[in-house]
Amino acid sequence: MQLGGNLAFVFLAGLVTDLATGLGALPFFYTDEISDRWNVALWGLASGIMVSASLFGLFNEGLAYSTGLPLLLVGGIVAGAVLVEISDRALDRIDVGGHDGEPVGTDGGDDGHDERVLSAEAFATRDLKKLTLILGILTIHSFPEGVAVGVSFAELGLEGGVPVFGFSVPVLAVFMTVAISIHNVPEGTAIAIPMRAMGLSNWRMVGAAVFSSFPQPVGAVIAFVFVRWAQSFLPFGFGFAAGAMVYLVATEFVPEALETGAELPGGGRRVLVVGFAAGVAVMLPLLFV
Repeated sequence: MQLGGNLAFVFLAGLVTDLATGLGALPFFYTDEISDRWNVALWGLASGIMVSASLFGLFNEGLAYSTGLPLLLVGGIVAGAVLVEISDRALDRIDVGGHDGEPVGTDGGDDGHDERVLSAEAFATRDLKKLTLILGILTIHSFPEGVAVGVSFAELGLEGGVPVFGFSVPVLAVFMTVAISIHNVPEGTAIAIPMRAMGLSNWRMVGAAVFSSFPQPVGAVIAFVFVRWAQSFLPFGFGFAAGAMVYLVATEFVPEALETGAELPGGGRRVLVVGFAAGVAVMLPLLFV
């Protein structure tokens, strides 16, 4: 019964991060356009949060559980980065029909966000086949974030946690859930932008944004079960999540921000750095936990 309750709680935490993606579409209820400066700042904030949460939280926890040389931790970091890279390369090879039968891939194309355009098209046409494909794509894309949440709950129920709804929740899990939730807001905004251009309704944009992160609560539960079942592999789990997060920031978040801010003074780098610094500041308390 306790295991069932723990699984439900972890799934709920992952669901919170999922629903947070919908927040990124809410500004379109009040405006037709979000400034590039604001978008770059959001990407910078998300990047600073993810890097800090990975280094101050996941990496430190992995070291604490390591004995001798942290080989499992290092192996996990490498595995996390490799999985993200392999996933990106696999997605580059996926092509489905776009507007007017033209092929649309997920390799970035002209705008770099074809999976988001595909999401918009699928929701606009209610194409079940395309929605199923998009869910598969998004599962690969969102799984590392879900893993980070699930791994952070490894000590759920043990003493020293934060009491939440009768559960003793690890402080790291609280920070990680908040971190992934904040990270998902600009993701939701990026997904909503092509949908606004296609004239989709506000609530359908919110639904599509939430749909895009639905794999996260599932990934959180899978990762939680793994680390609870194989305690000796905890350093690997923490390292995997940290490696995937940092690699995502370096290869996706920062390039996304720089592309968005290309027309801003200095190419948007100043705004990106300010946002990144703010994200680091938000996560600094993890150093003292």
